[in-house]
Amino acid sequence: MTDTADERRALAARLTRAGVLSSPRWRAAVETVPRELFLHPGVFLPAEGGRWHPVTVVGTDPTEWARIAYRDESLTTQLDGHLTADQAGGTVEGSPTSSSTTPVTVVDMLEKLEVEDGHQVLEIGTGTGYSSALMCFRLGEDNVTTVEVDPDVAARADAALETAGFSTWTVTGDGLLGHPRRAPYDRVIATCAVRRIPYTWIRQAKPGGIVLATVGGSWHYGTGLAKVTVAEDGTAEGRIIGRSSFMQARSQAEVPIAGDLSARAAYADSERETKVPPLLLEEWMPAFLAQIAAPGVRFVRATSLEGNRLLYLFDPDRESFASFTEHDGTWTVRQGGPTALWDTIEQTLTAWQDADSPDITAVQLRITQGTHTYWIDGHPALRWQHHIA
Repeated sequence: MTDTADERRALAARLTRAGVLSSPRWRAAVETVPRELFLHPGVFLPAEGGRWHPVTVVGTDPTEWARIAYRDESLTTQLDGHLTADQAGGTVEGSPTSSSTTPVTVVDMLEKLEVEDGHQVLEIGTGTGYSSALMCFRLGEDNVTTVEVDPDVAARADAALETAGFSTWTVTGDGLLGHPRRAPYDRVIATCAVRRIPYTWIRQAKPGGIVLATVGGSWHYGTGLAKVTVAEDGTAEGRIIGRSSFMQARSQAEVPIAGDLSARAAYADSERETKVPPLLLEEWMPAFLAQIAAPGVRFVRATSLEGNRLLYLFDPDRESFASFTEHDGTWTVRQGGPTALWDTIEQTLTAWQDADSPDITAVQLRITQGTHTYWIDGHPALRWQHHIA
């Protein structure tokens, strides 16, 4: 096996320069844990046309494999919930369902978790096991419990952890609903995105404990890293501390909107000119606001047969839609269904602009057993409460 000590030291140096790695203990973890062990049996690299090119450990030059392993990017390790690189005969199509997240994101989250010696940590979403290994190095393997819903992914992560010299508690099951051993924990960290932080995660944390998770919606962007502290009464409060993007938790993953989009939006109840352009939804903060103002909404881009740009909002649960067309820089919206999706989102975006467009870090969050409440101080129109069934 190729010695990657130089690559690990170089990675730590890059993370330090990027401002995400500051603790000597975490730096020692990055310089010690070989990322390449957690990429077996291989990865899928992006290819033309949205396809994927499989690269396996076996058959790849060790120097090239090390170069791939220490790229500053996420590396896809599974497609469609089952396909690994060693099972693909050539370039394939598919949707990523497991990956080794870019080290800058992994280490940034670990630093923000504010762990101390002796802390017990619960990780939701083992994935490849790389972040689990970093925590095992920093805290000791007896202080780390990790949950993975996919038994095949969990088995590969366990094998990689053992090869790296760690043997931690790995729980295979649904981390959203399960009650892993050793609770309550000092820290809970999720390496997947959720629409809302499940209250079961709050229950896993001690009073004063921190829960760190990516929240927002099902879009691949427009999500935020929530950091909340659990109180004695079982509530949790904190804020969005930055942008963050992870694959959706398996139990919350949604089937992409497909088929004849024009047919889905054929029968509208209203039509008007928009007050703000829907293209705002391609920006991170407006996308985040849209997803908390209208939970469950999907944003879809398409092109007409004439080559014109089309935009849609769909809420499958409420059978509502909004469709947008542009003419000479002016956007028209048609809406249908019991919920006027664009009215709700447009009001939020207008209030946000009137408040001088604050950043995502201005958003605060409070969680109880029955509600999630988001707000931006000083702006009553920028407050949203989600009731949990």
